[in-house]
Amino acid sequence: MENEKKKEIVFSAIQPSGTITLGNYLGAVRNWVSMQDEYNCIYALADLHTITVRQEPAAMRKNILDAYASIMACGIDVEKSIFFIQSHVHTHAELAWVLSCYTQFGELSRMTQFKDKSAKHADNINAGLFTYPVLMAADILLYQADKVPVGADQKQHIEITRDIAERFNGIYGNVFKIPDGFIPKNGARVMSLQDPSKKMSKSDENVNGCVHLLDPPEVIMKKFKRAITDSEASVHYGEGKDGVNNLMAIYSAVTGLSYEQIEHDFDGRGYGDFKTAVGEAVAETLRPIRERYEQLVKDKAYLEDCYRKADELALKISSRTMNKVMKKIGFVL
Repeated sequence: MENEKKKEIVFSAIQPSGTITLGNYLGAVRNWVSMQDEYNCIYALADLHTITVRQEPAAMRKNILDAYASIMACGIDVEKSIFFIQSHVHTHAELAWVLSCYTQFGELSRMTQFKDKSAKHADNINAGLFTYPVLMAADILLYQADKVPVGADQKQHIEITRDIAERFNGIYGNVFKIPDGFIPKNGARVMSLQDPSKKMSKSDENVNGCVHLLDPPEVIMKKFKRAITDSEASVHYGEGKDGVNNLMAIYSAVTGLSYEQIEHDFDGRGYGDFKTAVGEAVAETLRPIRERYEQLVKDKAYLEDCYRKADELALKISSRTMNKVMKKIGFVL
């Protein structure tokens, strides 16, 4: 147990808005699995974050349970990690309100994600969309996290989390641990197969742009065979070759092969061969995950047992921080 205490705390969360993509898996979830032995890992299904965009209730309930089963199928070990559902742990919403009173309007208005999402959802620019980074800060700070694995596009959220924590600590003393964001070594940034200038997204208008974790092999193969490349017909990494660069990044991520090795293996071979090889490698990587998911999703009682236990642990840990915050501010406890 002594060893356990010395491990740094890692916190990360993912939204259950629709199915998990290959991009989510290679960019985040696979790292969650690999970090379980080295760190004390606390993972959340961030369902509170999803309602900045209007959700259909029955679909949302299904998405939450499907996402929970999918992520467990990727290799999250509930004996090693805490993997809970955010809305089941009331401290998240409570701390988000408190921290919103210690966050400046100007800081939030500078967040690029707010600008991007406002443009995308012009008919529903709600206050939740604006204060989203405060809830994200609360998620992290509740668990006194040392590290938060992030993609390059999430760095701004870590910066504002640190700013909010430092401001609060400056007023009330050492309440929050200041977390560090880190980009995991094997985190791949996966782009759309149809528009490699954009990140792979489940909201991609072109269904062939996004590979989903639970896609059957024949669908995966079809999507990779339709992937955008260029007219060069040469498998090498380079400027102006966004489509091929993306396929190489995916192939490298699932096989462990270096770009040099990939270039060597496909020297003189066309894009058809390469796309087939990438599709087969991805299908094979996702096959055991899909099979495990099928088992888990049928066992609702087991899934509920897992998340209820995790919810309880998350509430216990986060309540320590929440009580300290309330006491420092001057609330009567």
